[in-house]
Amino acid sequence: MSLLRSARLPAVILLTAAIAALIIANTPLGEAVVGVKETYVGIPGVFEMSVGHWVQDGLLAIFFFTVAVELQFELTNGELNSARRALQPAIAAAGGVLVPIVIFLIFAGGSDSAAGWPIPTATDIAFALGVLAVFGKGLPSGIRIFLLALAILDDIVGIVFIAVLFTTDVNIGLLALAALAVIVFGVLSRRLDTRARVPLTILLVLLAIAAWVLVYLSGVHATLAGVALGLAMAQRPALRTRHALEPWVNGIVLPLFAFSAALVVIPQVSPTELSPAFWGIVVGLPVGKIIGITLFGWISLRIGNRGAAPHLSLLDLLAAGSLGGIGFTVSLLLSELAFAGDPLVRDEATLGVLAGSGIALIVAGLLVSQRARHFRRLATSESDREQAPRPPSPTGGQLN
Repeated sequence: MSLLRSARLPAVILLTAAIAALIIANTPLGEAVVGVKETYVGIPGVFEMSVGHWVQDGLLAIFFFTVAVELQFELTNGELNSARRALQPAIAAAGGVLVPIVIFLIFAGGSDSAAGWPIPTATDIAFALGVLAVFGKGLPSGIRIFLLALAILDDIVGIVFIAVLFTTDVNIGLLALAALAVIVFGVLSRRLDTRARVPLTILLVLLAIAAWVLVYLSGVHATLAGVALGLAMAQRPALRTRHALEPWVNGIVLPLFAFSAALVVIPQVSPTELSPAFWGIVVGLPVGKIIGITLFGWISLRIGNRGAAPHLSLLDLLAAGSLGGIGFTVSLLLSELAFAGDPLVRDEATLGVLAGSGIALIVAGLLVSQRARHFRRLATSESDREQAPRPPSPTGGQLN
């Protein structure tokens, strides 16, 4: 279990799941596996969804719950608990959202694919931290803190996009009942340290399921139930719950979603025949994120008090921007939502996410390795200077 809480292994499992799905989808087994994904499961006539939707709307809500718990902690006690500390990563995150949108619209604006503009705005925090763990030995904590804050802010943007853009025909009554369930859940979670811990835990699980069902039936995307529950839960039990769920999210939930989303057949067409969505994403993720985060991050260093946040060089910002281009999980979800009514464009957008994230991953590995080597050399030089014998004083002793 401890390995599944590390930064490296979950990223490897996630990437392996996506590659495996892409390979299987393009073999004779592909049709059968896709058939399983499209099989409806549930209570007949009462509540049924396809296996793919159970993964996308059900299991992924657990992932968003853990994200929301981390957001709650960072906004109250962590790196984003004041406007001063959040300023630099917030400005850089804005660039990492706006520039990829502009690049996407340059390719897809005016076409039927324009609805996919939110797709290249996401950053996969698990992948980004995985690359840091593999290639970033020796990086100063300031860069890691900046990237973590950047990725968290990106998660907030992705959640807002899902809530605002992909909600249709909302049933206000059901949504109000869901909100009531979330409020009761939050209130009861503050009593978990009492003797009635076991029955309260059971009740909280039932309330969470009820909130998820009501949000789904209301027309709002069901993963937002996980966000609401994670933000509402009392912080101490929420962090304990996140810790308990983390291995399952990293080892099962996210790989299953990556496998499900990447089950696409590679179109047998020339590159010029691919949809504008593909090109907008495959360029928008790696190029847009690097340009946006680096440019806006450079501007942020010149706004306000430099001492308010760790100082970063231009090369540090380039490394952070390349990590931001690994969209993966949330970008795959946004692809599914943006092109739900057009399976062909959806599949090409998914391929764009995989290709764009892959390019960003390679670039990030190279840039992060370079910066890590640079800081390791600095640390070695500093250590050598401290250990070097001091020259004798004019009186024959050592200088103090």
